[in-house]
Amino acid sequence: MDPFRNTSQPDWDWWGKLWPTPGATLRRLGLDRGTSLAEVGSGNGYFALPAARITAPAPVYAVDLEGSLLAELEELAARQEIENVRPIRGDARELDRLLPEPIDAVLLANAFHGIAPEDRATVLGAVHDSLRPGGTFVVVNWADRPREETTVDGETRGPPTELRVGPEETREAVREHTDLGFDRAVELPPYHYGLVFERER
Repeated sequence: MDPFRNTSQPDWDWWGKLWPTPGATLRRLGLDRGTSLAEVGSGNGYFALPAARITAPAPVYAVDLEGSLLAELEELAARQEIENVRPIRGDARELDRLLPEPIDAVLLANAFHGIAPEDRATVLGAVHDSLRPGGTFVVVNWADRPREETTVDGETRGPPTELRVGPEETREAVREHTDLGFDRAVELPPYHYGLVFERER
């Protein structure tokens, strides 16, 4: 299966300038100790590693198609003595089959714009089926602003303008393809938004 569109692993240097405190962001989105989590499109762990520090001893399943990025993640986890990260090489469209158990939360960070409209039903259905009742689906994504307005160190960053998906379109897609209930929105300045959905049954 092909990767999502325009969701390559960003450089950690500018990523750190945009997200200087990823752990604090994850806590604002509801992550807490004991929360089992799957991050879809984890790359080499910019969010998965701080997530694992928060959720320990509960597992963080880092799901990505790129084996080389998962190998980097494993090296970083070992170096930082993080023991509860579980790398899984696989596709988000098969998330419920990749995970060994229903989980408390699924995180999709900076990738919803890369899901082609024709794949949304499959991906969102797999997310829904991965969650235990009461579990949450957390979407973090770029705001639907022109790309030339989203800059880091004077350089434009983020997906092309035409691929950007605003919070209302994201909510509509989740409503259309799942029975997940909308829980809350979280502002993530300067260029992102967060949405939290809950599986009621």
